[in-house]
Amino acid sequence: MNHLVITVFAPDKPGQVERIAQCIAEHGGNWLESRMSRMAGQFAGILRVGVSAETYEELVDALKRLETEGIRVLVAESGIEQACTWKPIAMDLVGNDRPGIVRDITKVLTDHEVSLERLVTEVRPAPMSNEPLFHAEAILAVPLTLSLEVLQERLEKLADEMLVELKLRTDE
Repeated sequence: MNHLVITVFAPDKPGQVERIAQCIAEHGGNWLESRMSRMAGQFAGILRVGVSAETYEELVDALKRLETEGIRVLVAESGIEQACTWKPIAMDLVGNDRPGIVRDITKVLTDHEVSLERLVTEVRPAPMSNEPLFHAEAILAVPLTLSLEVLQERLEKLADEMLVELKLRTDE
């Protein structure tokens, strides 16, 4: 079984996921996992599909033909996943919105070789003042060799500098 990682972009309208799912099913693919979202009138997603070697090329060609329906598709062959050498840590951040928050946080994470498994951000009005508040929720892939205390100390220092509230938690 071959695995594909597929990224899709399309104007947001009903039936987009069904069109993609139909294409995959018609060409012998098995939809394994996905993350999809709508934003600013656009739909985007990333998914992993299993497909036999016999129908692999046929499926890839069919996915690329979805462009005629306004669905842009990028296809990559999935690599072999490494043994798990990290632990998942949840991170929540809230603070006054300003440019550079994501850059500053991800710089600290990169410096400690922490990857992002998932990141969701949005700006919402504060309850009382209506000032824009930046919210981020992330699942961090923290190397097993990294002390959680070291990471927490560095992130808390940055949070203090940025005047944001930042919490790390394990879901154990």
